[in-house]
Amino acid sequence: MRDESPLTVVGIGAGGWAGLSPQARDAVRKADVVLGAPRQLASLPGDIETRAWPSPLLPALDEVLAEYAGRRICVLASGDPLLSGIGTTLRDRGHAIEVLPALSSATLARARLGWSFEETEIVTVVGRAVHRVARALAPGRKVLVLGGTAAELRDLLTARGYGKSTLTTLENLGADEQIADGWTHDPGSLTVFAIGCQGPRLPLTGLPDDAFEHDGQLTKRDVRASALARLAPAPGELLWDVGAGAGSVGIEWSRVHPLNRAIAIERDAARAERIRRNADTLGVPELQVVTGPAPDALKTLPQPDAVFVGGGLTVPGVLDACLETGARIVAHGVTLEAEQILAAAYARHGGELQRISVEHAKPLGGFTGWTPSRAVTQWSWK
Repeated sequence: MRDESPLTVVGIGAGGWAGLSPQARDAVRKADVVLGAPRQLASLPGDIETRAWPSPLLPALDEVLAEYAGRRICVLASGDPLLSGIGTTLRDRGHAIEVLPALSSATLARARLGWSFEETEIVTVVGRAVHRVARALAPGRKVLVLGGTAAELRDLLTARGYGKSTLTTLENLGADEQIADGWTHDPGSLTVFAIGCQGPRLPLTGLPDDAFEHDGQLTKRDVRASALARLAPAPGELLWDVGAGAGSVGIEWSRVHPLNRAIAIERDAARAERIRRNADTLGVPELQVVTGPAPDALKTLPQPDAVFVGGGLTVPGVLDACLETGARIVAHGVTLEAEQILAAAYARHGGELQRISVEHAKPLGGFTGWTPSRAVTQWSWK
């Protein structure tokens, strides 16, 4: 690979140059220039040509690499370059790279804690919202968090009912290590946080309706479960949640797998803000919210794998715009006008058309009776 590409990414730990393998040292020595963070470059021998990354890095990354076009470049990365590291960024930008990893901070943390790979979930909040951690919280789970601060995690755990969890800080792993209680200790940089979760159970899907902040515009749990079963999320797929209301379908889609993505389209600004709050609370802050009316708001969105139409079905052009994507579609209607649109779509395209009626047992005088919810007509197509 190195003969085909002059770009080598070397993982370096807290021990710096002294901790590099002979192969990694050879790659650094043979490079015309070594790029990295100032603290990483400071550990290298003085006769090696180096350049520190600019800050912010991403806007200038390609420009810096272009300056050394045709020369042999070595990029230093923390630990495993493909674990929330620069290696992934370079690969995704189309660069051919050779990767020489070191032990990642997550691997070292698991070794210190005695946590196996299989039982540990790793969540990175480097450059991302700390709310991402909320999706991983479940009783008895072991979670490692890369990035963030102890104060942020303390606030999040307390707010989510996980204040009895263990929170451990692991600083400078592989060098001058310090392991402490994160509830009382505020560490410096190069820290991994470990959470031994103790708190209430919240399922990834099938969330109770009161898990969402809403104004009544909410796809209720039983109907939501039917919609998600037909939307059939798979890892890494993108959903459009059109007329999102409280965002419940897009949020549950995103909770199924950390690689899942969703865009909530909602014309009402107050509801759009509510969707953002729900997404943060339920651990999927990357859910994108587009404020504006469909179908106009759909024109510039990336191609979806699935589309849910929970509102705005009677607006001319909305269902047609969704059909043009070729994605899997589930659409709900509760009015006669919406039912007519769905019946026409079923006659034209096929698929599955059904009415969902849910009744709940509630007190009726001194007895118990059935209280029906509003029936929902559901059309699904692929």
